[in-house]
Amino acid sequence: MKNVKKLHFSLLLVLVHVCFAQADYAPFFYDNGPYSSNGNLALFSLTEDTPVGTEIYALNGTDPEGQEVRYGLSFEPGAKEYFRVEPKSGNITLVEQLDREILDSIEVLVSITDGRSKVTEKVTVFVMDANDERPVFKNLPSFLDVPENSECGSSIYKVLAVDRDTGSGGSITFYLQTNGQSSKFAIDRHSGVLRIKPGEMLDYERSTTHFITVVAKDGGGNYNGKEQVMSSSATLTINVIDTQDTPPSFVGTPYFGYVYEVSVPGSEIFTVFAKDGDLGMPKPIHYSLENGTDGVFSINKTSGVISLLTYPIYLKREIFNMKVKASEVSPEGNLMDYGFTTVVIRVVDLNNHPPTFYGENGPQNMFEMTMYEHPPEGEIIRGLKITVNDSDQGSNAKFNLRLVGPGRMLRVVPQTVLNEAQVTILVEDSAAMDYEKFHFLTFKLLAVEMDTPERFSATADIVIHLLDTNDNAPKFSSVYYIARIPENSPGNSNVVSVTATDPDSGFWGEVKYSIYGSGADLFLIHSASGIIYTQPWASLDAEVKSKYNFYVKAEDAEGKYSLAEVFVTVLDLNDHPPEFNENFLEKTMIIGALVKIEAQDDDAEGPNNVIEYSIMKTDPENIFDINADTGEIKLKSYIKSMDIVQNITKQNDCTWSVVVQAQDRGSPSFSTTTVVKIDITEATQLRGPWASFFVQSRDKPLHILGMIAGVISLMVVVTVFISTIMFMRNKKSNRILPHRRIRRRNNPPVTFKFPNSGEKLLIQEPEVMVGVNCSNCNIASGHPLPPNHNMNVVTGHHWPGDRQWVVPTVLGTVAQIKPKRNRNRPVDSVNAALVSELKMRLDQRRLANCS
Repeated sequence: MKNVKKLHFSLLLVLVHVCFAQADYAPFFYDNGPYSSNGNLALFSLTEDTPVGTEIYALNGTDPEGQEVRYGLSFEPGAKEYFRVEPKSGNITLVEQLDREILDSIEVLVSITDGRSKVTEKVTVFVMDANDERPVFKNLPSFLDVPENSECGSSIYKVLAVDRDTGSGGSITFYLQTNGQSSKFAIDRHSGVLRIKPGEMLDYERSTTHFITVVAKDGGGNYNGKEQVMSSSATLTINVIDTQDTPPSFVGTPYFGYVYEVSVPGSEIFTVFAKDGDLGMPKPIHYSLENGTDGVFSINKTSGVISLLTYPIYLKREIFNMKVKASEVSPEGNLMDYGFTTVVIRVVDLNNHPPTFYGENGPQNMFEMTMYEHPPEGEIIRGLKITVNDSDQGSNAKFNLRLVGPGRMLRVVPQTVLNEAQVTILVEDSAAMDYEKFHFLTFKLLAVEMDTPERFSATADIVIHLLDTNDNAPKFSSVYYIARIPENSPGNSNVVSVTATDPDSGFWGEVKYSIYGSGADLFLIHSASGIIYTQPWASLDAEVKSKYNFYVKAEDAEGKYSLAEVFVTVLDLNDHPPEFNENFLEKTMIIGALVKIEAQDDDAEGPNNVIEYSIMKTDPENIFDINADTGEIKLKSYIKSMDIVQNITKQNDCTWSVVVQAQDRGSPSFSTTTVVKIDITEATQLRGPWASFFVQSRDKPLHILGMIAGVISLMVVVTVFISTIMFMRNKKSNRILPHRRIRRRNNPPVTFKFPNSGEKLLIQEPEVMVGVNCSNCNIASGHPLPPNHNMNVVTGHHWPGDRQWVVPTVLGTVAQIKPKRNRNRPVDSVNAALVSELKMRLDQRRLANCS
């Protein structure tokens, strides 16, 4: 039973397979027509300029059972394969360049398969034209012979050209390229027939050859997506053939001949020459005399030589006008076309007269006149009336005129004379006729025969006296002047002398000077001498203004002028001493740091305003160094802690009074001193390497910031502690001190009493003296007295308990100190108030010490 069931199942499978096998249909292409871009490629067309690599079409088909289809494409054996297909998508790509002129249709085998069945169709792809071909001439370039007597409008040639393109791209039109020149020819634009233009004739005697450029242009068409018109050009050479249409013509006319006194019968007088006007095949010429000879002249019929038949003394006329005929001779010996000319024969005598110059009263060889300088160029010099004459005839009376003299100032007209002429002298170079260079000019006028063996000549002197005009402007000896004047120069001081000269004569050469400009207010100029000096009230100050510049003008009587620029430098003098902002300074110095003081010098420039600093005295002991250029004060290198400082001083507080001098480098040199009270302290309580590190790193903030990043907590505590100490010390030492000095004017000298050991120095003066600048206080040794820490300032008597005070001094002598402009100095009332307050402070300190 089981075997039967298996047999039935097998039969059923076979039956199903047979049914399906009978239902398998072949795939097929869609036929979408010739204008579709997909289908079976039937009747498809594309232009020959389609770029290689372009996807031109897509094969498209289906399988009735819905199976996946593949596409194929092939060509006939031996044919070039222009296309390639992608089997899955059916996209067809152009792989070879198309050329319709070579192949205008391509047969292609396209196929479609579902894996079981394959369908192949043969289709034709048409190649469409693009305008890619130029017209090609068939009969150009070429040479063409055309007779010169061809009628106007006649056809002489037909141009042929072809274009392998189709449509408008294959149509051809013709035209002539003239390059802007007129042409005797025209061409029919459609047929290409070349004609002589109406109204134009060819002439061999004018032009034997014509070059014509013919251009063939197609009607244009599309190429690579753009409209393109293509053309070609070729040259047609036309040779003009000569014909018998021009009579003979004489060469070298007009003709002039001469008969001289020494001529004999048979002498050759003149030769005429004629040539055939038809140059292509010239014919021989026959010469003959028609009239005007009076039987005394003959002509050679072949050479054209005219000869004399008798002696000149028998000639009855001075001038003969003979008519000469030239005729063409045909090969048979017949006379053909002819032409005429006139020959003039002049009877002349021997060359026995030289040229001669004449004035108004006869022959003259010296001409003289007077005129103003610089006459206009081209003007005729009318004061000279000169005539030149040669009594000979013909070439014996032909001579040249030439003017010889300085430069090319004058020109003579005419330069060639026959027999006689009025001599004209023209101005050639007006600028050279300068009264300042020449008061008078001398020229030689020469007349020299040209074509005679004797070369007779004559000369005449021409002297021209020039009169002066105002033709020059004054000119300075320099375009600029540089002057220097000290700032303490009084009014009416000479600054500089300028000089200008005018070469004109008389009052035209007189020069008047003046100055102007923004910098000329402080100066005057002498109008005649050119000396520039300061205004009587002028006060020069280099510190206010050190540079002046202005213009100086030199002018003549008619207003002609020139300019020069003047630069005046006011020289700085050392008339200001250095000055500190205060005569008593208080500074706090941290060990390892600097204290800087600064003085000002109001002089304008170095070395007068260059200051050098020095320490005159310190008390109790000299433990400081000072930078001479910057005024920076620092401790000696061995002082590195407060312990060393306290070992040096005997006082409880670490305070020093330092007398500092500021001295300029001028000549003479001035100096000023001030007292600097320096409190020495430490920045922190650190000892050992930490303190050394911060001192050494005070100019290196990055090092300090690096240390702060590591010990930020400790530094906060130390900073608060140091700030508290500094505040207490500064509060304790805070004082009100005078900051201006009192100038002593006409005060009696100060008396100094030198103390014995243990005593203090007394300074006695009748008036209050606080911070006095003493320039003439000398001690027994002859040197200025330096300030001393143990000095006391007294006002008529001495208090033993007074605080020690310092007296600044000024080295050098100031002859006269000018007040600085725009500088406000304190009045006496202010100084008195400061002195009173200082006295009160001193009394309070003295009473505190006594208690």
